[in-house]
Amino acid sequence: MLTAAHEERKIRMQYISHYISPLGAILLAADEKGLTGLWFEGQKYYGENLDTEHEEKKLPVFEQTGSWLDIYFSGKQPDFEPKIHMTGSPFRIKVWEILRKIPYGQTVTYGEIAKIIAKQEGLQTMSAQAVGGAVGHNNISVIIPCHRVVGADGSLTGYAGGIDKKLKLLALERADIGNLFIPGKGTGL
Repeated sequence: MLTAAHEERKIRMQYISHYISPLGAILLAADEKGLTGLWFEGQKYYGENLDTEHEEKKLPVFEQTGSWLDIYFSGKQPDFEPKIHMTGSPFRIKVWEILRKIPYGQTVTYGEIAKIIAKQEGLQTMSAQAVGGAVGHNNISVIIPCHRVVGADGSLTGYAGGIDKKLKLLALERADIGNLFIPGKGTGL
């Protein structure tokens, strides 16, 4: 039995494009509703929601995304966002919506996001690890700023694009990274 998400995925056509950033090649994916993916080449979960059948095509959403990325990588905060179509479980989408609200140049912890989700759901607590899993599976890197999420102790963990890119993205945004550190061991490396 297919779920509604599987049915939707089955009938939509996906398109791809490429963008070359100062941090490496980026693969963009979209469907008729908007941008569905933005991955650094070789990152963990690369192309995770991308169907095997897709087509490379010039689309307005790719032009908008390219313009957004040009502004972002020039060290400025874009004042618009390309049309986004998040695809994932309801829990992941809730987490990604919170990520979208993290201000440019600022960071939050996985635990802070867990508290927001718990409050939204009327729960006493929410697992920061569950939040970390959802953050790690964010298919639209950079624009949905999962790089702005850090460990409670200030550790730079959990970025699917790699800790080096996470640090560079935060530095590009002129975030206060003085109290952040790269852990010696951990799953986010």
